[in-house]
This record gives sequence, structure tokens and C-alpha cells, in this order.
Amino acid sequence: MTCSLLIKLIVLSITCIFAQAPDISYVEVPEPTSEALSYYKSGNVLWVINFMLGFLIPLFFLFTGLSAKIRNWATRLGKNKWFLTLAFYFIIFSIISFFIELPLSYYQDFMREHAYNLSNQTFSKWFTDLINSLLVGILIGGLFISIPYFLLKKSPKRWWFYTSIIMVPFMALMMLIYPIWISPIFNDFGPMKDQVLETKILALAEECGIEGSRVFEVDKSIDTKKLNAYVTGFRDTKRIVLWDTIIEKLNEDELLSVMAHEMGHYVLGHAINGLMFMCLMMMLTFYAIYRTADSFINRYKDRIGFERFSDIASLPLLFLLMHLFLNIIGPIQLAFSRYQENAADRFGLEIRQNNYAAASAFVKLQEENLAIPRPGWLFKIFRSSHPILGDRIDFCNTYRPWEKGEPLKYGKYFNITD
Repeated sequence: MTCSLLIKLIVLSITCIFAQAPDISYVEVPEPTSEALSYYKSGNVLWVINFMLGFLIPLFFLFTGLSAKIRNWATRLGKNKWFLTLAFYFIIFSIISFFIELPLSYYQDFMREHAYNLSNQTFSKWFTDLINSLLVGILIGGLFISIPYFLLKKSPKRWWFYTSIIMVPFMALMMLIYPIWISPIFNDFGPMKDQVLETKILALAEECGIEGSRVFEVDKSIDTKKLNAYVTGFRDTKRIVLWDTIIEKLNEDELLSVMAHEMGHYVLGHAINGLMFMCLMMMLTFYAIYRTADSFINRYKDRIGFERFSDIASLPLLFLLMHLFLNIIGPIQLAFSRYQENAADRFGLEIRQNNYAAASAFVKLQEENLAIPRPGWLFKIFRSSHPILGDRIDFCNTYRPWEKGEPLKYGKYFNITD
């Protein structure tokens, strides 16, 4: 026992002296627990249910004539003024949809999370957040849907193209204001309690070429036991955000490895690239809607109560077709996201060169979030925005170009001084 302890102390001392020395320990991919497998299977069932509801709820609004009735109510409330009619329609539509989806939301986001011991949230906190989400959704969603409907009136044949172009600054604005004005509605963002850890995170940010950042600790344990961290915003709004849950569960090396990954997203411009890619996908989606909406309306106009796509009563049809086409191109979007995540993994490994910490962090994320390391291929193609955890752990174990004297792919971004 004494000999073993002495060896551990020697290894620890060497690690402290040579902070950049790579840890060549191999991390095994853990087998999923029975609870994780159950959570995974129930999640797949819920995904199918939500997928089907994405069709059934809009069809309900359309074929019962409810959407046309809401349009009539909104027209009277808005006194035939276009923007007021659109606003009142969207408010009424959102509230009715809220109550239709409420039972599933309660089970999916509250009951199920508590059943798997992943949530600390009280019912009052959950319901307050749900109401706040509804209000934020009405405000932002109302602004969003006003764009295509305004352009449908002005340019019936080119609305899909102009909408896609306008979406670029609109979504960029949302990315700017979301971390400052919207996220704090749901959780308290405060300074890091661990000042030493904050100093090390900021030093890592400097090494990554990120200057002038602020670090925020989120009181997320009031809601969940899951772990997360991210870097968000642009210029003066950029911030490094850590949930208090991840600070509690990960050790310092693991946490810095996670932050290196998140900083990689920022340095490599993934937010901007993702925005442009999303707008391209939206252009394809809106074009597909443009090509199909009129055929649907012409066929069912007597039942749905409107004859033009520019009629606000067509909003459920817009959502129906968006749901259809976004799911068709979904595997492309998810593949692009996985590509970016893999690049961020590579960036994090190259900047820190601590493979063991990165791999062990993924193991803890798997365990704490009840994830499984190797889900089926259908899950990967249709649901996974990140590389599967087993592959990420394997990558951490094997990617070591610096040990072979090979150039680092992202070394040009590093600002490391001896």
C-alpha cells in the first residue's frame, strides 16, 4: 500500500511540474447502464410521437376549419389591419397549441426527467419556465412569421428567396441577444465562484486567441442534474458559460478540456458557419414549400377555408410543410453539426494535449446525462447532432499528432507563449 501511494505521489508531482506533458492513459468506453438504455428507448418513442404530432396538430387546425376561424377572430380584433391581424392570429394560435401540447410537455420535460432522477425542478419552476417560453415564443415567433407573410403579399413568386436572405441578419440578431436578454429569463447567470478556476479558463481563452471574454456560472442545478457548458455571443456579447452542475461533477483538467472544445467552436467560426448553412437549408425548405403549398390549397380549399398562401390562416400549412421538409434535409444538417463537433474535439485536444482528461470528461457526460456510447445508426442519422460518445472517447484515446512530430491542424490559431 505504501509503495503504491509513493508511486502515485511521484506521478502527481511530475504532472504538476510538466503541465503540458500528455497523459497517455487509455480510457475504456463504459457499457451503458440499464437506466440509460431505458432512457434512450423512451426517448426514441417520444421522438416518433413528436415527429407525428408535427403533422397531426397542423392538420387538425387546417381540416377542422379552426385556423380559418382564428383568422376571422384576429381580423375583427385587428380591425382589418394586416399586422394586427397577424399578431392576434399568432397569439391565439400559439395559446391553443400550447394547451394541446401541454400534457406531452408535462410528461416529457417534467415527469420523465424526475423518473430518471435527472431533474431537480419543482413544478412551479417548470410551469413558470413553460409560460416564459410561451411568451418569448410568441414575441420572437411573431416577428419570424411576419417576414414570409409580408413578402408573400409583396412578391408571391420570390418570397421564398427574399425570406431566406432576410433570415440571415434576423438569426444573427437572435444569436446576439439570446445570451444577454433571453437566457437570463430562465436561470441566474453570475460570476464564477471559484476564482482560481476562472483565471485558468480565461488563460485558456487567451491561448485559444479569444480576448476580452467574461465567464459566467449558471445556477442550473435548480432545474437539472445534467451537465453542459458553452461559449456564445459575438464581440462585446461573447461569454463563456458553465452550468454549476458541470463544475461540481468534473475535475479541473476535465473541465478545461470541455472548455477547450467549446472555445474551439468560437475560434473556428462555427456559429457563423452554422448560421450560413442553416440559412441555405432554410432557402431549400422555403423553395420546396413554395412549390407545394398552392397544390395543397387548391385541392383542399373548400375544407380549410382559405384560397391563398398569403392568408394568415395558412400558417398551420406553413408549419406542416416546414416540418416535412426540415425532417427530409435533417440528416444533412445533423451531419454538418457532427462535422463541426469533431473539429472542436480536435481543436480541444490540440490546445491542451491531455487526452485522458478529455476522454474521461466524455465518460462522465455519458454517465451523468444517461447517454449511451453507441446508439443505433438510425439515431445517429436522424437525431444525433454530435458524434456518438463511444467514437469521441476512441478519438481522444488515439489522436496524438504532437507525439509523432506531426503538425497540428489548428495550431495556427493558438497563442501559446513559453
